[in-house]
This record gives sequence, C-alpha cells and structure tokens, in this order.
Amino acid sequence: MDAAASSDTSGIRIEPIAAAHIDSFHDALDVVAREKKYLSMLEATPLPQTREFVMGMIAKGNPQFVATAQDQVVGWCDISRHFFPSHAHRGKLGMGILSAYRSKGLGRMLIETTLRAAQKSGFARVELDVYEDNARAIALYEKMGFAREGIVRRAARIDGRFIDAISMALLFDERGAA
Repeated sequence: MDAAASSDTSGIRIEPIAAAHIDSFHDALDVVAREKKYLSMLEATPLPQTREFVMGMIAKGNPQFVATAQDQVVGWCDISRHFFPSHAHRGKLGMGILSAYRSKGLGRMLIETTLRAAQKSGFARVELDVYEDNARAIALYEKMGFAREGIVRRAARIDGRFIDAISMALLFDERGAA
C-alpha cells in the first residue's frame, strides 16, 4: 500500500464482524444497495434477516470483516462457504464500501484480510460475480489474483437495463504473490 492510501485510511479499523456491528452493517449495506450499481440487492434485507445472516456467518466460521470509522461500518467483505459438502472448498465473496471511502485502498485492505482468513479456514477457491461496468472492482480483483472465468449474460436487470457480469475466481494453490 502506498503512503497516500495509508494516510487516507488511518482512522479506519478492519475487524471481524460482531453482533455489535449488525445495525451499522445493515445501514451501510442499504446505502450501497440503493446505489443500484454494485450489488445484486437493490436495498438491504430487513434488519432481522441481516442479523440472521451475520450471526450465521459467525456461527459457521465464515470470514466476514468490516471496516469501521468512528464505530460505524463503512465497508465490508465476506466469503460464504458453499452449502453442499462436495463444494465446501468453495466460497462466494461479497463486498461493498460507502462512496466516501472508495479509492483510498480500503477495498484492498478488506479483501486481503478476508482472503487470508478464508485460506486459513480451508477454502481452496473463492468465487465472485462483478458487473462488467465496474472497472474499479474488476481491477482490484485482478490485482488480488482473481481470474476471469466467463460472462454471465444479462445477469441483472436494474431499472429495465440488463447488465452482464464477469465470473471470477481465485484458486489459492495457483495464487501468485499479491
């Protein structure tokens, strides 16, 4: 990380999500979802469902980290292990950052932390889908070692507009130094 990115994130902490973060995480999730640009959801699920998701992630030992500034969640990254036993070596990555905190190196900090935890937890493969028009995220994922695996045509339809997604994956045993 360069000095500029480091100074921009000096007041931000990266930490494992905890029950105390749920309300603030829900708020951040809702703000990013309502941008209708980055997430599959167009608004956060109701708070009880978000609470159930987070507590389930914690109970299952799935890596989920939040970035906090003044005790408020400003970004997150998580990897959900696949449900089927034959696919349990795989996980799906999701992440988001509030707009005021983007382009400061926070995404890289979150994903590096979450990927380290995933590898320690026995994941062999981490997958994600990213909208093809999200060049900043695609560049970050490629820097982190994710490779493009295909295109999901018309993956989403937002406000009547279809958006293709790029399927990407990182295989820990093929990962170079990132």
